[in-house]
Amino acid sequence: MVSKKIKARTDNSGWKEPNNKKVRKKRKPMTENQRQAAAERLKKAREVRAAKNPNYGMSGIHESLRNLPDEHPASPKKVKQWIKTQKELISSERRDVKNNIKGAYARQKNHEGYVRNLINYLRSGDYIDSFYGEYQEHSVKRRCVVLAYDNNGNPKRNIGVYYPDMGCVYTKEIYEEDHGIFSTPTKKKKRGKKKK
Repeated sequence: MVSKKIKARTDNSGWKEPNNKKVRKKRKPMTENQRQAAAERLKKAREVRAAKNPNYGMSGIHESLRNLPDEHPASPKKVKQWIKTQKELISSERRDVKNNIKGAYARQKNHEGYVRNLINYLRSGDYIDSFYGEYQEHSVKRRCVVLAYDNNGNPKRNIGVYYPDMGCVYTKEIYEEDHGIFSTPTKKKKRGKKKK
């Protein structure tokens, strides 16, 4: 049996897809005076809200960090600034990764890990990173709180840790002295001039 080709009788050449998207009106640009007035209103509203709620802006911050002064090396205000700076660095490193710049991926992941640790610090109050600062420029100094002892009753100590019972940082020289290791400095061999 031969099938007949069906021909449409209606003309759909003028059909257009309906536009269901809402068209948003463009905002009228603000003048400089209007911007300043809006900033003043916003500032007053924030002050009123802070007066009503003394913990305003501290909802995600651990209780132990809320009363730290702004001058403290790891105050929440400073840490939030560090997070902002690190996120800017992440975005710049992301561009470098797309441009195949060597080492950019590792730097990006380093910044991301630092941001995660800073956010964890604000939530839990425990600082777990080895560095601190806006650009990770300072290293964290470790301090012994409770001494551990070996089988002979001697305290266990690690190099680079501050021990309150000693009143100083445990160094390699102190370690060598405690364990009876006396190393003599090696003399450098003098090289003679080459003869021509």
